[in-house]
Amino acid sequence: MCALDAAGFGANESTLAGMPYRLKLRADLLKMQGPAVTALRQFYREHAFSSRAETLSRYITFSLVVGPPPDFRFLYDRDLLPPDVLTIVDFQPILASFYQEANLAERWQEVEPEYERAQALYDASVRDIVVRSNAYLREVLSASNGRTFTVYVEPLVGSLTNFRIYGSTYSIVVGTPKTLPLADIQHAYLHFLLDPLPSQYASQVEAKKGVLTIAARAPRLPVDYQQDFISFTDECLIRAVELRLKHLSPAQLEAALKPQDESGFILVRPLVEQLRVFEKAGPAMQYYFPDLIAGIDVAALQKRFQNFQFASAQTAPPSEHGEGFTKSPATELTPEQLLEQGQRAITLREPAQAKAAFDKVLAKNPNDTRALYGLALASVLGRDADTAKKLFEKVIVLSVPSESTQNSAPSDPTLLAWSHVYLGRIFDLEEDRTSAINQYQAALAVVGAPESARVAAQDGVKSPYQPVPPTGGKPQ
Repeated sequence: MCALDAAGFGANESTLAGMPYRLKLRADLLKMQGPAVTALRQFYREHAFSSRAETLSRYITFSLVVGPPPDFRFLYDRDLLPPDVLTIVDFQPILASFYQEANLAERWQEVEPEYERAQALYDASVRDIVVRSNAYLREVLSASNGRTFTVYVEPLVGSLTNFRIYGSTYSIVVGTPKTLPLADIQHAYLHFLLDPLPSQYASQVEAKKGVLTIAARAPRLPVDYQQDFISFTDECLIRAVELRLKHLSPAQLEAALKPQDESGFILVRPLVEQLRVFEKAGPAMQYYFPDLIAGIDVAALQKRFQNFQFASAQTAPPSEHGEGFTKSPATELTPEQLLEQGQRAITLREPAQAKAAFDKVLAKNPNDTRALYGLALASVLGRDADTAKKLFEKVIVLSVPSESTQNSAPSDPTLLAWSHVYLGRIFDLEEDRTSAINQYQAALAVVGAPESARVAAQDGVKSPYQPVPPTGGKPQ
Protein backbone atom coordinates (compact mmCIF):
# COMPACT_ATOMS: atom_id res chain seq x y z
CA MET A 1 0.00 0.00 0.00
CA CYS A 2 2.96 2.35 0.56
CA ALA A 3 4.07 1.69 -3.01
CA LEU A 4 0.56 2.45 -4.27
CA ASP A 5 0.58 5.61 -2.16
CA ALA A 6 3.77 6.80 -3.82
CA ALA A 7 2.43 5.85 -7.26
CA GLY A 8 -0.66 8.03 -6.81
CA PHE A 9 -3.33 5.41 -6.10
CA GLY A 10 -6.47 7.22 -4.91
CA ALA A 11 -6.79 5.77 -1.43
CA ASN A 12 -9.49 7.09 0.89
CA GLU A 13 -7.61 9.03 3.57
CA SER A 14 -10.71 9.23 5.77
CA THR A 15 -9.91 5.64 6.80
CA LEU A 16 -6.72 6.93 8.45
CA ALA A 17 -8.54 8.85 11.18
CA GLY A 18 -6.61 8.19 14.36
CA MET A 19 -3.48 7.17 12.39
CA PRO A 20 -1.44 10.41 12.19
CA TYR A 21 1.88 8.69 11.51
CA ARG A 22 0.42 6.65 8.64
CA LEU A 23 -1.23 9.77 7.22
CA LYS A 24 2.07 11.64 7.37
CA LEU A 25 3.87 8.70 5.74
CA ARG A 26 1.37 8.76 2.88
CA ALA A 27 1.92 12.49 2.35
CA ASP A 28 5.70 11.98 2.36
CA LEU A 29 5.48 9.14 -0.16
CA LEU A 30 3.37 11.24 -2.53
CA LYS A 31 6.14 13.87 -2.57
CA MET A 32 9.00 11.37 -2.75
CA GLN A 33 11.58 11.62 -5.56
CA GLY A 34 14.23 9.12 -6.66
CA PRO A 35 15.02 6.49 -9.32
CA ALA A 36 13.05 3.71 -7.62
CA VAL A 37 9.89 5.74 -7.14
CA THR A 38 10.17 7.09 -10.68
CA ALA A 39 10.26 3.53 -12.02
CA LEU A 40 7.38 2.64 -9.69
CA ARG A 41 5.17 5.46 -10.95
CA GLN A 42 5.84 4.61 -14.58
CA PHE A 43 5.01 0.94 -13.96
CA TYR A 44 1.82 1.89 -12.12
CA ARG A 45 0.65 4.19 -14.94
CA GLU A 46 1.26 1.48 -17.54
CA HIS A 47 -0.72 -1.13 -15.57
CA ALA A 48 -3.55 0.91 -14.02
CA PHE A 49 -7.23 0.20 -14.69
CA SER A 50 -10.07 2.68 -14.89
CA SER A 51 -11.65 0.90 -11.90
CA ARG A 52 -10.00 1.67 -8.57
CA ALA A 53 -11.25 -1.64 -7.15
CA GLU A 54 -9.79 -3.67 -10.03
CA THR A 55 -6.43 -1.94 -9.75
CA LEU A 56 -6.27 -2.55 -6.00
CA SER A 57 -7.42 -6.16 -6.40
CA ARG A 58 -4.46 -6.99 -8.64
CA TYR A 59 -1.91 -5.64 -6.17
CA ILE A 60 -3.67 -7.28 -3.23
CA THR A 61 -3.32 -10.65 -4.98
CA PHE A 62 0.33 -9.85 -5.68
CA SER A 63 0.95 -9.05 -2.00
CA LEU A 64 -0.45 -12.42 -0.94
CA VAL A 65 1.90 -14.50 -3.12
CA VAL A 66 5.17 -12.76 -2.22
CA GLY A 67 7.26 -13.15 0.91
CA PRO A 68 8.43 -10.49 3.36
CA PRO A 69 10.74 -7.55 2.76
CA PRO A 70 13.34 -6.66 1.76
CA ASP A 71 13.30 -9.11 -1.19
CA PHE A 72 9.57 -9.83 -1.63
CA ARG A 73 10.40 -13.13 -3.31
CA PHE A 74 7.52 -15.10 -4.79
CA LEU A 75 6.30 -17.93 -2.57
CA TYR A 76 5.35 -20.10 -5.56
CA ASP A 77 6.77 -20.98 -8.96
CA ARG A 78 6.20 -17.99 -11.20
CA ASP A 79 4.77 -20.07 -14.03
CA LEU A 80 1.86 -21.05 -11.75
CA LEU A 81 1.08 -17.61 -10.34
CA PRO A 82 -2.46 -16.20 -10.72
CA PRO A 83 -3.02 -14.58 -14.14
CA ASP A 84 -3.57 -11.11 -12.68
CA VAL A 85 -0.20 -11.38 -10.93
CA LEU A 86 1.50 -12.57 -14.12
CA THR A 87 0.55 -9.27 -15.72
CA ILE A 88 2.48 -7.35 -13.02
CA VAL A 89 5.16 -9.95 -12.25
CA ASP A 90 7.91 -7.40 -12.92
CA PHE A 91 6.58 -5.26 -10.10
CA GLN A 92 8.56 -7.46 -7.68
CA PRO A 93 12.07 -5.99 -8.26
CA ILE A 94 10.59 -2.48 -8.47
CA LEU A 95 8.92 -2.99 -5.08
CA ALA A 96 12.16 -4.26 -3.53
CA SER A 97 14.05 -1.19 -4.77
CA PHE A 98 11.30 1.15 -3.59
CA TYR A 99 11.29 -0.45 -0.14
CA GLN A 100 14.99 0.41 0.27
CA GLU A 101 14.74 3.89 -1.24
CA ALA A 102 11.75 4.87 0.91
CA ASN A 103 13.42 3.52 4.06
CA LEU A 104 10.23 1.67 4.93
CA ALA A 105 11.90 -0.62 7.46
CA GLU A 106 12.52 2.37 9.74
CA ARG A 107 9.23 4.12 8.93
CA TRP A 108 7.32 0.94 9.81
CA GLN A 109 8.46 1.28 13.42
CA GLU A 110 6.49 4.54 13.61
CA VAL A 111 3.24 3.21 12.15
CA GLU A 112 3.23 -0.33 13.57
CA PRO A 113 1.44 0.70 16.83
CA GLU A 114 -1.30 2.34 14.73
CA TYR A 115 -1.79 -0.88 12.73
CA GLU A 116 -1.91 -2.87 15.95
CA ARG A 117 -4.74 -0.64 17.18
CA ALA A 118 -6.57 -1.11 13.85
CA GLN A 119 -6.15 -4.86 14.15
CA ALA A 120 -7.48 -4.74 17.71
CA LEU A 121 -10.81 -3.55 16.33
CA TYR A 122 -11.28 -7.04 14.91
CA ASP A 123 -9.65 -9.24 17.55
CA ALA A 124 -12.68 -10.06 19.70
CA SER A 125 -15.09 -10.41 16.76
CA VAL A 126 -12.80 -12.66 14.71
CA ARG A 127 -12.08 -14.80 17.76
CA ASP A 128 -15.84 -15.14 18.27
CA ILE A 129 -16.36 -16.14 14.61
CA VAL A 130 -13.68 -18.83 14.89
CA VAL A 131 -14.91 -20.21 18.21
CA ARG A 132 -18.60 -20.28 17.22
CA SER A 133 -17.93 -21.79 13.78
CA ASN A 134 -15.60 -24.47 15.13
CA ALA A 135 -18.00 -25.31 17.95
CA TYR A 136 -21.01 -25.57 15.64
CA LEU A 137 -19.20 -27.84 13.16
CA ARG A 138 -17.43 -29.67 16.03
CA GLU A 139 -14.12 -29.20 14.27
CA VAL A 140 -10.71 -29.23 15.95
CA LEU A 141 -8.15 -27.65 13.64
CA SER A 142 -4.59 -28.90 13.48
CA ALA A 143 -1.71 -26.69 12.38
CA SER A 144 0.00 -29.78 10.98
CA ASN A 145 -2.27 -30.02 7.92
CA GLY A 146 -0.64 -26.98 6.31
CA ARG A 147 -3.88 -25.08 5.71
CA THR A 148 -4.00 -21.47 6.93
CA PHE A 149 -6.60 -18.73 7.30
CA THR A 150 -5.40 -15.14 7.78
CA VAL A 151 -7.24 -11.85 8.22
CA TYR A 152 -5.15 -8.87 7.09
CA VAL A 153 -6.23 -5.44 8.35
CA GLU A 154 -5.25 -2.59 6.01
CA PRO A 155 -7.20 0.65 6.64
CA LEU A 156 -6.42 2.08 3.20
CA VAL A 157 -8.47 -0.56 1.38
CA GLY A 158 -11.53 1.19 2.82
CA SER A 159 -14.74 -0.76 2.27
CA LEU A 160 -13.21 -3.11 -0.31
CA THR A 161 -13.02 -6.67 1.01
CA ASN A 162 -10.66 -8.96 -0.91
CA PHE A 163 -10.92 -12.71 -0.30
CA ARG A 164 -8.32 -14.93 -1.93
CA ILE A 165 -7.74 -18.70 -1.96
CA TYR A 166 -4.39 -19.92 -3.21
CA GLY A 167 -3.97 -23.66 -2.71
CA SER A 168 -4.25 -24.28 1.03
CA THR A 169 -3.77 -20.60 1.93
CA TYR A 170 -6.95 -18.61 2.66
CA SER A 171 -6.57 -14.83 3.05
CA ILE A 172 -9.03 -11.99 3.48
CA VAL A 173 -7.95 -8.34 3.40
CA VAL A 174 -10.27 -5.91 5.17
CA GLY A 175 -10.32 -2.20 5.92
CA THR A 176 -11.61 -0.32 8.94
CA PRO A 177 -15.02 1.06 7.85
CA LYS A 178 -17.60 2.17 10.41
CA THR A 179 -19.36 -1.17 10.05
CA LEU A 180 -16.78 -3.96 10.12
CA PRO A 181 -17.29 -6.64 7.39
CA LEU A 182 -17.72 -9.45 9.92
CA ALA A 183 -20.20 -11.35 7.71
CA ASP A 184 -17.54 -11.42 4.98
CA ILE A 185 -14.96 -12.80 7.41
CA GLN A 186 -17.36 -15.47 8.66
CA HIS A 187 -18.22 -16.50 5.09
CA ALA A 188 -14.52 -16.72 4.21
CA TYR A 189 -13.75 -18.72 7.36
CA LEU A 190 -16.57 -21.18 6.65
CA HIS A 191 -15.06 -21.69 3.21
CA PHE A 192 -11.78 -22.48 4.95
CA LEU A 193 -13.49 -25.04 7.18
CA LEU A 194 -15.83 -26.64 4.65
CA ASP A 195 -14.18 -26.38 1.21
CA PRO A 196 -12.30 -29.72 1.48
CA LEU A 197 -15.40 -31.81 2.24
CA PRO A 198 -17.32 -31.76 -1.08
CA SER A 199 -14.13 -32.71 -2.93
CA GLN A 200 -13.23 -35.37 -0.37
CA TYR A 201 -16.67 -36.98 -0.84
CA ALA A 202 -17.00 -36.12 -4.53
CA SER A 203 -18.71 -39.38 -5.53
CA GLN A 204 -21.48 -38.92 -2.94
CA VAL A 205 -21.95 -35.30 -3.95
CA GLU A 206 -22.02 -36.03 -7.69
CA ALA A 207 -24.76 -38.61 -7.07
CA LYS A 208 -27.05 -35.65 -6.32
CA LYS A 209 -26.05 -33.70 -9.43
CA GLY A 210 -29.58 -33.81 -10.83
CA VAL A 211 -30.29 -30.82 -8.58
CA LEU A 212 -28.09 -28.66 -10.79
CA THR A 213 -30.36 -29.06 -13.82
CA ILE A 214 -33.01 -27.24 -11.79
CA ALA A 215 -30.75 -24.60 -10.23
CA ALA A 216 -29.15 -23.73 -13.56
CA ARG A 217 -32.50 -22.33 -14.73
CA ALA A 218 -32.14 -19.47 -12.24
CA PRO A 219 -30.97 -16.33 -14.08
CA ARG A 220 -29.24 -15.05 -10.94
CA LEU A 221 -27.17 -18.17 -10.30
CA PRO A 222 -23.49 -17.29 -10.93
CA VAL A 223 -22.08 -18.91 -14.05
CA ASP A 224 -19.32 -20.77 -12.24
CA TYR A 225 -21.88 -22.66 -10.14
CA GLN A 226 -24.00 -23.64 -13.15
CA GLN A 227 -21.41 -26.17 -14.31
CA ASP A 228 -19.57 -27.04 -11.09
CA PHE A 229 -21.80 -29.02 -8.73
CA ILE A 230 -19.00 -29.49 -6.17
CA SER A 231 -18.61 -25.72 -5.75
CA PHE A 232 -22.38 -25.23 -5.86
CA THR A 233 -22.90 -27.72 -3.02
CA ASP A 234 -20.08 -26.14 -1.04
CA GLU A 235 -21.57 -22.65 -1.36
CA CYS A 236 -25.07 -23.85 -0.44
CA LEU A 237 -23.74 -25.62 2.66
CA ILE A 238 -21.91 -22.49 3.78
CA ARG A 239 -25.04 -20.40 3.35
CA ALA A 240 -27.06 -22.98 5.29
CA VAL A 241 -24.56 -22.96 8.17
CA GLU A 242 -24.64 -19.15 8.22
CA LEU A 243 -28.43 -19.25 8.64
CA ARG A 244 -28.27 -21.80 11.45
CA LEU A 245 -25.64 -19.74 13.28
CA LYS A 246 -28.05 -16.78 13.32
CA HIS A 247 -30.63 -18.68 15.43
CA LEU A 248 -33.53 -17.24 13.44
CA SER A 249 -37.17 -17.67 14.33
CA PRO A 250 -39.23 -19.83 11.92
CA ALA A 251 -40.62 -16.70 10.22
CA GLN A 252 -37.19 -15.11 9.95
CA LEU A 253 -35.69 -18.31 8.57
CA GLU A 254 -38.37 -18.61 5.89
CA ALA A 255 -37.82 -14.97 4.92
CA ALA A 256 -34.08 -15.73 4.56
CA LEU A 257 -34.60 -18.96 2.59
CA LYS A 258 -36.94 -17.39 0.03
CA PRO A 259 -34.25 -15.29 -1.75
CA GLN A 260 -31.91 -18.30 -1.71
CA ASP A 261 -34.50 -20.32 -3.62
CA GLU A 262 -35.19 -17.44 -6.00
CA SER A 263 -31.48 -17.01 -6.77
CA GLY A 264 -31.00 -20.71 -7.59
CA PHE A 265 -29.30 -21.82 -4.37
CA ILE A 266 -31.99 -24.44 -3.92
CA LEU A 267 -29.84 -26.77 -1.81
CA VAL A 268 -29.72 -24.29 1.05
CA ARG A 269 -33.22 -25.19 2.26
CA PRO A 270 -32.75 -28.99 2.41
CA LEU A 271 -29.27 -28.55 3.90
CA VAL A 272 -30.75 -26.39 6.67
CA GLU A 273 -33.07 -29.29 7.46
CA GLN A 274 -30.17 -31.75 7.44
CA LEU A 275 -28.22 -29.44 9.76
CA ARG A 276 -31.08 -29.63 12.27
CA VAL A 277 -30.43 -33.38 12.46
CA PHE A 278 -26.67 -32.83 12.68
CA GLU A 279 -27.13 -30.42 15.59
CA LYS A 280 -28.91 -33.06 17.70
CA ALA A 281 -26.36 -35.87 17.81
CA GLY A 282 -24.04 -35.83 14.83
CA PRO A 283 -20.26 -36.30 15.04
CA ALA A 284 -17.87 -33.64 13.70
CA MET A 285 -18.92 -32.36 10.29
CA GLN A 286 -15.92 -33.95 8.59
CA TYR A 287 -17.41 -37.35 9.53
CA TYR A 288 -21.09 -36.45 9.25
CA PHE A 289 -20.85 -34.84 5.80
CA PRO A 290 -21.70 -38.05 3.81
CA ASP A 291 -24.90 -38.45 5.88
CA LEU A 292 -25.72 -34.78 5.28
CA ILE A 293 -25.50 -35.29 1.51
CA ALA A 294 -27.33 -38.62 1.63
CA GLY A 295 -30.31 -36.85 3.21
CA ILE A 296 -30.87 -34.68 0.11
CA ASP A 297 -33.98 -35.90 -1.75
CA VAL A 298 -33.38 -35.03 -5.41
CA ALA A 299 -36.81 -36.23 -6.53
CA ALA A 300 -38.52 -34.04 -3.93
CA LEU A 301 -36.51 -31.01 -5.08
CA GLN A 302 -37.35 -31.67 -8.72
CA LYS A 303 -41.02 -31.85 -7.83
CA ARG A 304 -40.89 -28.71 -5.65
CA PHE A 305 -39.18 -26.57 -8.30
CA GLN A 306 -40.88 -28.02 -11.40
CA ASN A 307 -42.88 -24.85 -12.02
CA PHE A 308 -41.00 -22.52 -9.72
CA GLN A 309 -40.55 -18.92 -10.85
CA PHE A 310 -36.95 -17.88 -10.24
CA ALA A 311 -36.08 -14.20 -9.81
CA SER A 312 -35.00 -12.35 -12.94
CA ALA A 313 -31.41 -11.31 -13.46
CA GLN A 314 -32.50 -7.66 -13.59
CA THR A 315 -33.76 -7.80 -10.01
CA ALA A 316 -30.80 -7.29 -7.72
CA PRO A 317 -30.57 -9.89 -4.92
CA PRO A 318 -30.15 -8.71 -1.31
CA SER A 319 -26.54 -7.71 -0.60
CA GLU A 320 -24.80 -10.46 1.38
CA HIS A 321 -21.19 -9.38 1.27
CA GLY A 322 -19.12 -6.21 1.21
CA GLU A 323 -17.76 -4.45 -1.84
CA GLY A 324 -14.89 -6.34 -3.44
CA PHE A 325 -15.79 -9.72 -1.90
CA THR A 326 -14.78 -11.94 -4.79
CA LYS A 327 -15.71 -15.48 -3.70
CA SER A 328 -19.34 -15.00 -4.69
CA PRO A 329 -19.06 -13.58 -8.24
CA ALA A 330 -21.58 -11.69 -10.31
CA THR A 331 -24.07 -13.53 -12.48
CA GLU A 332 -21.62 -13.37 -15.36
CA LEU A 333 -17.97 -13.57 -14.41
CA THR A 334 -15.60 -11.04 -15.91
CA PRO A 335 -12.62 -12.33 -17.92
CA GLU A 336 -10.36 -11.41 -14.99
CA GLN A 337 -12.48 -13.47 -12.58
CA LEU A 338 -12.52 -16.42 -14.98
CA LEU A 339 -8.75 -16.21 -15.38
CA GLU A 340 -8.37 -16.22 -11.61
CA GLN A 341 -10.77 -19.15 -11.32
CA GLY A 342 -8.82 -21.08 -13.93
CA GLN A 343 -5.51 -20.32 -12.25
CA ARG A 344 -6.83 -21.52 -8.90
CA ALA A 345 -7.84 -24.79 -10.58
CA ILE A 346 -4.31 -25.08 -11.99
CA THR A 347 -2.89 -24.59 -8.50
CA LEU A 348 -5.21 -27.30 -7.16
CA ARG A 349 -4.22 -29.53 -10.12
CA GLU A 350 -7.76 -29.71 -11.51
CA PRO A 351 -7.24 -29.47 -15.29
CA ALA A 352 -10.90 -30.03 -16.22
CA GLN A 353 -12.09 -27.10 -14.09
CA ALA A 354 -9.23 -24.93 -15.36
CA LYS A 355 -10.10 -25.74 -18.96
CA ALA A 356 -13.76 -24.81 -18.39
CA ALA A 357 -12.78 -21.39 -17.03
CA PHE A 358 -10.22 -20.59 -19.73
CA ASP A 359 -12.56 -21.78 -22.49
CA LYS A 360 -15.12 -19.17 -21.36
CA VAL A 361 -12.54 -16.42 -21.75
CA LEU A 362 -11.51 -17.68 -25.18
CA ALA A 363 -15.15 -17.84 -26.30
CA LYS A 364 -15.20 -14.04 -26.05
CA ASN A 365 -11.60 -13.40 -27.11
CA PRO A 366 -9.94 -16.32 -28.96
CA ASN A 367 -6.59 -14.52 -28.86
CA ASP A 368 -6.36 -13.85 -25.12
CA THR A 369 -2.80 -15.00 -24.48
CA ARG A 370 -3.34 -15.39 -20.72
CA ALA A 371 -6.24 -17.80 -21.30
CA LEU A 372 -4.33 -19.66 -24.01
CA TYR A 373 -1.34 -19.99 -21.70
CA GLY A 374 -3.57 -21.20 -18.85
CA LEU A 375 -5.25 -23.70 -21.15
CA ALA A 376 -1.82 -24.93 -22.20
CA LEU A 377 -0.89 -25.47 -18.54
CA ALA A 378 -4.17 -27.34 -18.03
CA SER A 379 -3.24 -29.55 -21.00
CA VAL A 380 0.15 -30.23 -19.41
CA LEU A 381 -1.58 -31.28 -16.18
CA GLY A 382 -3.96 -33.43 -18.23
CA ARG A 383 -0.98 -35.08 -19.97
CA ASP A 384 -2.12 -33.87 -23.40
CA ALA A 385 1.25 -32.87 -24.82
CA ASP A 386 0.03 -32.37 -28.39
CA THR A 387 -2.64 -29.83 -27.38
CA ALA A 388 -0.21 -28.13 -24.99
CA LYS A 389 2.34 -27.68 -27.78
CA LYS A 390 -0.21 -26.13 -30.13
CA LEU A 391 -1.39 -23.72 -27.44
CA PHE A 392 2.09 -22.66 -26.36
CA GLU A 393 2.99 -22.12 -30.02
CA LYS A 394 -0.10 -19.91 -30.45
CA VAL A 395 0.88 -17.86 -27.39
CA ILE A 396 4.31 -17.37 -28.95
CA VAL A 397 2.88 -16.25 -32.29
CA LEU A 398 0.53 -13.78 -30.62
CA SER A 399 3.19 -12.45 -28.25
CA VAL A 400 6.02 -11.83 -30.71
CA PRO A 401 5.90 -8.26 -32.12
CA SER A 402 5.12 -8.00 -35.81
CA GLU A 403 7.71 -6.70 -38.26
CA SER A 404 5.56 -3.62 -38.90
CA THR A 405 5.92 -2.41 -35.29
CA GLN A 406 8.92 -0.39 -34.21
CA ASN A 407 8.84 -1.79 -30.67
CA SER A 408 10.96 -4.94 -30.42
CA ALA A 409 9.63 -5.92 -27.00
CA PRO A 410 6.95 -8.69 -26.85
CA SER A 411 3.47 -7.86 -25.62
CA ASP A 412 3.95 -10.13 -22.59
CA PRO A 413 7.54 -11.32 -22.12
CA THR A 414 6.61 -13.49 -19.14
CA LEU A 415 4.10 -15.63 -21.04
CA LEU A 416 6.32 -15.69 -24.13
CA ALA A 417 9.44 -16.83 -22.26
CA TRP A 418 7.64 -19.46 -20.22
CA SER A 419 5.85 -20.80 -23.33
CA HIS A 420 9.27 -21.42 -24.89
CA VAL A 421 10.46 -23.08 -21.66
CA TYR A 422 7.45 -25.38 -21.52
CA LEU A 423 7.84 -26.32 -25.17
CA GLY A 424 11.47 -27.14 -24.44
CA ARG A 425 10.45 -29.36 -21.55
CA ILE A 426 7.86 -31.16 -23.68
CA PHE A 427 10.44 -31.79 -26.41
CA ASP A 428 12.87 -33.06 -23.77
CA LEU A 429 10.29 -35.54 -22.51
CA GLU A 430 9.79 -36.63 -26.15
CA GLU A 431 13.59 -37.05 -26.39
CA ASP A 432 13.85 -34.41 -29.12
CA ARG A 433 16.87 -32.65 -27.62
CA THR A 434 17.60 -30.42 -30.62
CA SER A 435 14.11 -28.89 -30.63
CA ALA A 436 14.24 -28.56 -26.85
CA ILE A 437 17.49 -26.57 -26.91
CA ASN A 438 16.09 -24.33 -29.65
CA GLN A 439 13.14 -23.48 -27.41
CA TYR A 440 15.32 -22.81 -24.35
CA GLN A 441 17.55 -20.52 -26.41
CA ALA A 442 14.46 -18.72 -27.75
CA ALA A 443 13.35 -18.14 -24.14
CA LEU A 444 16.76 -16.65 -23.31
CA ALA A 445 16.40 -14.28 -26.27
CA VAL A 446 13.07 -12.83 -25.10
CA VAL A 447 13.43 -9.14 -24.29
CA GLY A 448 12.23 -8.46 -20.75
CA ALA A 449 11.90 -12.12 -19.77
CA PRO A 450 11.63 -12.64 -15.98
CA GLU A 451 14.66 -14.01 -14.20
CA SER A 452 12.87 -17.21 -13.22
CA ALA A 453 12.20 -18.09 -16.87
CA ARG A 454 15.81 -17.30 -17.79
CA VAL A 455 17.10 -19.59 -15.04
CA ALA A 456 14.75 -22.36 -16.15
CA ALA A 457 15.88 -21.93 -19.77
CA GLN A 458 19.57 -21.97 -18.78
CA ASP A 459 19.01 -25.17 -16.82
CA GLY A 460 17.27 -26.64 -19.86
CA VAL A 461 20.22 -25.85 -22.12
CA LYS A 462 22.63 -27.49 -19.65
CA SER A 463 20.70 -30.74 -19.25
CA PRO A 464 17.40 -32.34 -20.38
CA TYR A 465 14.37 -31.57 -18.27
CA GLN A 466 13.40 -34.15 -15.65
CA PRO A 467 10.02 -33.60 -13.92
CA VAL A 468 10.15 -33.57 -10.13
CA PRO A 469 7.26 -35.39 -8.42
CA PRO A 470 5.27 -33.02 -6.19
CA THR A 471 4.44 -33.80 -2.57
CA GLY A 472 2.47 -37.02 -2.47
CA GLY A 473 4.53 -38.73 -5.14
CA LYS A 474 2.29 -38.09 -8.14
CA PRO A 475 4.29 -37.25 -11.28
CA GLN A 476 3.96 -33.76 -12.78
